Amino acid sequence: MPVTLPVILYPSLAALIYTFSALLLKRSSQLGVGLWRTTFVANIVVAGLFSLLWLLGGKAVQVELLWQPAIIAGCLFFGQISQFLALEKGDVSIAVPVFGLKVVLIAFFTPLVIGDGVSMKLWGAALLSVLGVAFLNKKDGDSPARNVGITLMAGGAGAIFFAMFDVLVQKWGPNWGVGRLLPMIFWMNGLLSFSLIFMFKAPLRQVTKGAWPWLLMGSLLLGTQSIIFVSAIALHGQATAANVIYASRGLLSVVMVWLVGHWFANQEQHLGASVLRWRLFGAAMMLTAIVLVIK
Repeated sequence: MPVTLPVILYPSLAALIYTFSALLLKRSSQLGVGLWRTTFVANIVVAGLFSLLWLLGGKAVQVELLWQPAIIAGCLFFGQISQFLALEKGDVSIAVPVFGLKVVLIAFFTPLVIGDGVSMKLWGAALLSVLGVAFLNKKDGDSPARNVGITLMAGGAGAIFFAMFDVLVQKWGPNWGVGRLLPMIFWMNGLLSFSLIFMFKAPLRQVTKGAWPWLLMGSLLLGTQSIIFVSAIALHGQATAANVIYASRGLLSVVMVWLVGHWFANQEQHLGASVLRWRLFGAAMMLTAIVLVIK
């Protein structure tokens, strides 16, 4: 099936917005918000944004099938925890590209879960994304990256959960409709997030005034890009192709850290030119994968 224009445009826009949200949330983490409070606030904000999709209308809620959005919400919840752990413990220019691993996982899961075949071109693009991640782990002796192991593990776990999320949205989305399935998923995810309150290192009221703007803006952008990207998959399918294009956030994260990281008080541009060159090369391999999909 040829890749349609919406499957190119919407993931590209979502990737750009996500890169800025990652930098904002990384800054809020540096200001002491912490993993669990960040996840909680982001999930509540995102659930609120997805509530707007309910206004689109749709089919009646099928109570006997509520287990479907519940399973998808579980994938989302654990994927987000893994994502924020990678962002908090590691460098943005490693964590974000690692999330791109989910493209090869989607290529693997799609035939198993949905039954749709994945072309050799898409398999090649997905594998190029994986090779790109390998180059993200390159470093020179004078500029060691921070917590590479936990960043790769948490980012990889997040990729698995998010891959299943996308595949299941593609599988069950048409039966529910965007205006019903997606809000319910994110409401359930918001409810699950209340379990994180017991993990807070301090109450939300103790988040500093300086951290709140970064946290809220990062969460709003995270929700905005989620609506754009997930709706594109639910409406147009082609999850593998959409995710290969979405992996451009890996390239964008390296470029943004290099060019405007100082706007967000990000210190990764000081890791050394050699480190960022390797990361840029790895992210460029992901861009090559995107070109394969579009051509």
